[in-house]
Amino acid sequence: MTTPPEQRIRTLLTTLYGEEVGERCWLRLRRRLESWRAQIAAQPARRPAKLSEQDAILITYGDQFNDPPEPPLRTLKRFLDRHLAGCISGVHILPCFPYSSDDGFAVIDFMRVDPGLGDWDDIAALGQDYRIMLDAVINHVSAQSAWFQAFRRGEKPYADYFIRVAPDTDLSQVVRPRALPLLTPVETENGVQQVWTTFSADQVDLNYANPDVLLDITDVLLEYVRRGAEIIRLDAIAYLWKEVGTPCIHLPQTHLVIKLWRAVLDAVAPDVLLITETNVPHAENVSYFGQPLPGSDRTDEAQLVYNFTLAPLTLHALHTGDVRRLQEWVATLSTPVAGAMYFNFIASHDGIGVRPAEGILSPEEVQALVDRTLAHGGQVSYKGDADGSRSVYELNTTLYDFLNDPARPQPQVDVRRFLASQVILLSLAGIPGIYVHSLFGSRNCHHCYAETGRVRSLNREKFELSDLEARLRSPRHHEGRVFAGYRRLLRVRRTRPAFRPDGQQRVLHLHRAVFSLLRSAPVGEGSVETDVLLCLVNVSPNAVQVRLPAELGYGHRWRDLLSGDHLVESVVPLRGYQSRWLVPDDENNEAGPAGPA
Repeated sequence: MTTPPEQRIRTLLTTLYGEEVGERCWLRLRRRLESWRAQIAAQPARRPAKLSEQDAILITYGDQFNDPPEPPLRTLKRFLDRHLAGCISGVHILPCFPYSSDDGFAVIDFMRVDPGLGDWDDIAALGQDYRIMLDAVINHVSAQSAWFQAFRRGEKPYADYFIRVAPDTDLSQVVRPRALPLLTPVETENGVQQVWTTFSADQVDLNYANPDVLLDITDVLLEYVRRGAEIIRLDAIAYLWKEVGTPCIHLPQTHLVIKLWRAVLDAVAPDVLLITETNVPHAENVSYFGQPLPGSDRTDEAQLVYNFTLAPLTLHALHTGDVRRLQEWVATLSTPVAGAMYFNFIASHDGIGVRPAEGILSPEEVQALVDRTLAHGGQVSYKGDADGSRSVYELNTTLYDFLNDPARPQPQVDVRRFLASQVILLSLAGIPGIYVHSLFGSRNCHHCYAETGRVRSLNREKFELSDLEARLRSPRHHEGRVFAGYRRLLRVRRTRPAFRPDGQQRVLHLHRAVFSLLRSAPVGEGSVETDVLLCLVNVSPNAVQVRLPAELGYGHRWRDLLSGDHLVESVVPLRGYQSRWLVPDDENNEAGPAGPA
């Protein structure tokens, strides 16, 4: 029998804070939940939480496209409606709140939309046609926020909202995501205080050992739900709880807080999904799925986790022309419960993390990725290690420029190579997350890096809408060919139940240069008929042939949804970097060629 969410909340609070404090906290939260339940119920009906092959999420900044004087969020919707209708189902708007640094990740006010982007009505307009994923940047707040300024003045309750540490405290065990000081001295009413700043001096960590902080941030999350968020992204959540003498990452209390928020949403908005963002090795990352709820098809923590390991292994495959490391890892992928799934992505606003490849790629193989990044005009970020050294944290480059040498362009080959990486992404079980720059193969923005001095700016260029659309129309630019090929892939993908996020997938070891994956799923709820699709991606520049094993059981007649080819032999040819989506050729699907893929 499923435990009611209210009971789960109460138990989690007393586990976190003890019987007396936890019970008082529960009484306060219960009153708040009654109010939020009424407010959320008064909003328009939500889409069902169940995701399908129809779903793909675009990752973008709110001001990615500009057409003054129109607010950028309205321009974003116009771009989506004009170019991506029928291709994507949702949009992850990177932090869209007033901020002071880090391109939005130092939030000044959680409850307002940045006026430079638009307002909550613009978010609501986007939400009418697309699932909205909002960022909950709740490990920290901006040093310019009202909360932190009240802390500096010693005002209650904010005097205990942040973590003060004596300068001589031994913090050597703390895991550092960036090679920056962990503590920042600040002037306060009570003299200079050292405050905990995991990510930068302008991003001050919140003190979740104080239940007032937990209750206030719970209100923030429910305000996002009231405003139309259907997916809430918990940014950098692994670092949430701090305890001196521990690594301060993945602490049990952090998992308890996420479980509590899951229970809160189950109580007032059960169709809202939680997704955790943890740029860490795979075994640590998947711990955020939590456990199945007894008597339910739900997980007790996040329904989705970012699949960070996919990016470095895909890059390694395309760099070496060898898929074996990638396929061996894909064969191990599983989730603890039917309702949990991976959020698959290869590129993002943060660059390409390499920590998730620890234990899979050797140091020499990681260094090869670093060397290629630097040779193609990118940069590299480092993290601080416990012994005082530093190690590679992420590759700062656009995906297109990692894969293709900007000094030696080969447009035909470059576009095929790039789209091959995206076919791998789109073929895996789970939900694809597509960084906006991957839609048209953006190059590294060197002038952006020069302006900010921040390596991540290489991958964060913003566009004047008319200029970008002109490039997309021009046959002289690769962006248009990438965009046309990508949109075609997305449209074809939506037609195949085999791509259901919870469908079956089986790795086939057919050729060291060919990523080979068999996908299958029922054609509908309760159907006994199964949709089958064979994904083949040649990650090398050389033409190859693969022999399909007879035990597949579908004969030798296949049709390629991407090229339109009909194959009647057991040997399938692939040009360099060619991708194929093969279906048994006894169907009446008339999908035509998808372009350069």
